[in-house]
Amino acid sequence: MKQFFASSLGRLRLVGFLEGLSFLVLLGIAMPLKYFFGQPTAVRAVGTAHGALFVLYCLLVIGAAVRYSWSWRKTALAFVASIIPFGTFWADMKLFRDDESAGEAR
Repeated sequence: MKQFFASSLGRLRLVGFLEGLSFLVLLGIAMPLKYFFGQPTAVRAVGTAHGALFVLYCLLVIGAAVRYSWSWRKTALAFVASIIPFGTFWADMKLFRDDESAGEAR
């Protein structure tokens, strides 16, 4: 767990995982509870957490894009990944791991 906090990319990967997980919980659990069972409390709680994680993810993407000199395409893909279910998990595997090994070599 310590390696996630050691670099900006590690923090992005950790927050990306949490943001993606909160998105899936919001879509798969909280929203059905609200619309099928009339319990809006879950959407309020999970939605607030997801919103905060989304903003933090976007800020960390900007920071990583500057730090690692990402192309506009890679940066845009990282942003788009945050609005697609399972997108941040894909971004972690396909976009963020390349820079992790390059960052260690620096």
